[in-house]
Amino acid sequence: MQIRISWPAGHLTATLEDTPTTQALHKALPLSATANTWGEEVYFDTGISVDREPDAQQVVEPGTVAFWTDGDALALPYGPTPISRGDECRLASPCNLLGTLDDDPRKLATVRSGDPIRVELVAD
Repeated sequence: MQIRISWPAGHLTATLEDTPTTQALHKALPLSATANTWGEEVYFDTGISVDREPDAQQVVEPGTVAFWTDGDALALPYGPTPISRGDECRLASPCNLLGTLDDDPRKLATVRSGDPIRVELVAD
């Protein structure tokens, strides 16, 4: 499944694996939310609630599309967060892994807290 994430200054697409969380997200699309930033991470509410999956991780690669079960939010890290050690992308708590951004995750640096964000399915 491929999604497009759009905000006033840009957009990115992401390719998602077939997971229980991805299936729940698919049913909620399209969705609109308000962006939050935390260090070099963008996150926003999805309106869906899912359980943490067995392979959830707290330290991920830049450009990972993750679902923060504690906040019902998509988490899009592109660099260090306030709790990172060195240059790692350390999320607030273990997150379900959904997939990866298709382009340079540093584009997320143009997202400002409070920006409108839209997530939609990319047609095949």
